[in-house]
Amino acid sequence: MPTHIHYLFLLFLAFACGVHERKSHTTPTLPPTFGDYWYQGKAELASYDLQQVRYGELRDGQAVLIFVTEDFLLTRQVKPDHPGEAADAIKVLKLNATRKFNTGIYPYSTMTSVFTPVYLHENPSTIKLTTSVQEWCGHTFLQANLTKNAYKIQGHSYFEKEGEQEYTITNTWMEDEIWNSIRINPKGLPIGKVEMLPSSLYSRLKHIRYQPYLAEATFTSTTPDTSVYQISYPEMQRVLKIKFDPDFPHGILAWEESYPEGGEIMTSKATLKKSLLLDYWNKNSEADSIWRRKLELPGEE
Repeated sequence: MPTHIHYLFLLFLAFACGVHERKSHTTPTLPPTFGDYWYQGKAELASYDLQQVRYGELRDGQAVLIFVTEDFLLTRQVKPDHPGEAADAIKVLKLNATRKFNTGIYPYSTMTSVFTPVYLHENPSTIKLTTSVQEWCGHTFLQANLTKNAYKIQGHSYFEKEGEQEYTITNTWMEDEIWNSIRINPKGLPIGKVEMLPSSLYSRLKHIRYQPYLAEATFTSTTPDTSVYQISYPEMQRVLKIKFDPDFPHGILAWEESYPEGGEIMTSKATLKKSLLLDYWNKNSEADSIWRRKLELPGEE
């Protein structure tokens, strides 16, 4: 379906079916202990065993989620060089999500960065998103920046189809911000039919345009030990399940991502190995490699 027709069809369905808009959703409050955990001057590092679908096969690898709060400039949408001096700096929860896996002889390295305001009642939308993929054929990059009522999308790539793109999308939910929303307060997650930008990493790996799709979001399971939040995209035949701790600080326990690959539905999976709080930016000597062993990460990661 041509892009403009897809988007008009999406808007029609959104109007007809009562799709959940971001502005109509209840803004969550912060848990009382939020600052005690997130304002310690440390990041949360979590390592995962990864099975990543690529080229019709499952590839063993490693994933790491790095969550940290920091100051962020609203106008320039960058981290300030001198925190506390900028008038328009806000607190964000930043997620850096990395994956590393091999496909035959050559390696893949991916990273997604998401900057979501901590105080959502003041700034209810994620401010910025970037995703990059590196492998031996070349690399790709995608960035989304929040403007007044929209996201400005920029795409750069070694591949012709997705190279040198620039366009605008109306402000909507991002799948990539759901991880931060879980950590801030999962009560703010959208439920029901929702217009959502799917994973930016998925769009890069599949070489498809980064644009909204209709999705169905729900909690499929909540037990004393695990909550499961699911996003289904009927048009894409894609389902994401995120398993997390129902208790604060709502650590990510595992995730599964299913979609068509090579004529069948295949599932990428990640399962938590280790998690710790650490000021990792101060741990850059050879002696600090001990922390990699504590996270059960390979030495060359």
